Amino acid sequence: MLRIFIFFITLGFGSLAFAEEAQSIDNLQQFASLIRWSGVAFSFVIVFVAWLLLRFTQSIVDGISSQFAQRRMLMQKLQSFFQFFIYMSTGMAVFMLSFRVDERVLALIGGTIAVSVGFALKDLTASFIAGLTVMIDRPFQVGDRVTFEGNYGDIIAIGLRSVRMQTLNDDIITIPNNKFLNEVAVSGNYGALDMQVVIPFYIGMDQDINTARDIIQEAASSSRYIHLPKPVVVLVKQTITDNYLAIQLTCKAYVVDIKFEKLFETDITLRVMQEFRKSDIFPPAIAVQNK
Repeated sequence: MLRIFIFFITLGFGSLAFAEEAQSIDNLQQFASLIRWSGVAFSFVIVFVAWLLLRFTQSIVDGISSQFAQRRMLMQKLQSFFQFFIYMSTGMAVFMLSFRVDERVLALIGGTIAVSVGFALKDLTASFIAGLTVMIDRPFQVGDRVTFEGNYGDIIAIGLRSVRMQTLNDDIITIPNNKFLNEVAVSGNYGALDMQVVIPFYIGMDQDINTARDIIQEAASSSRYIHLPKPVVVLVKQTITDNYLAIQLTCKAYVVDIKFEKLFETDITLRVMQEFRKSDIFPPAIAVQNK
């Protein structure tokens, strides 16, 4: 009796496995029936022709760019549009030649496109919502000098998808808006034209601190870039820099316009260094011994 029971169980599992195998074979046959094999062979020819066309276009663009440098950017833009057109046309042609398009294929394509578009729009939607948050919350404004993720520069545009920053090296950085939801952005002026500039100076422990402080105060106050309605402050503290005991004098002054920040810093530094030499004020010279 037990043997008969085991036999029927084995027979049942064997039938199930056979049914699954038959279903898989049927699916493969259905998929194979959708393929137009003559079109697949011709598709290789189309892909090869598209590759030759792209290589030919690249050679033309390189030749024109080397002869007419002022047209190089325009030619590269046209080449990008042309490459996109070739890729899309080749893909559509290969698909139409290789498959017999019917309701099943259209349903498969529709589902694939829907999933792809959903994934592609996920980050775009997040950036769009973050852009509205940035515009309402206003952590910075257009024209602000901002530090973000190690980048430092001016905000030149705030869009629904991204923010554009122009660094002091004249680079344009595009930052997706959703980045600002989780990272800290530091605005130096927050809508104002003037901004505080911090400039550190270091002198030896045995130097005339009061004279050095007066020199820095005078250099900052008489700079052509100073914003006088706001105070000039020079802070003093003892510190260790590069294994040297030193007195750090930190100048905090406001530049009249953020675009003059580096010129302001350079002007003060040059004048302070010149006066330090005249007054025999020297940098740190007592090293800290490492144990």
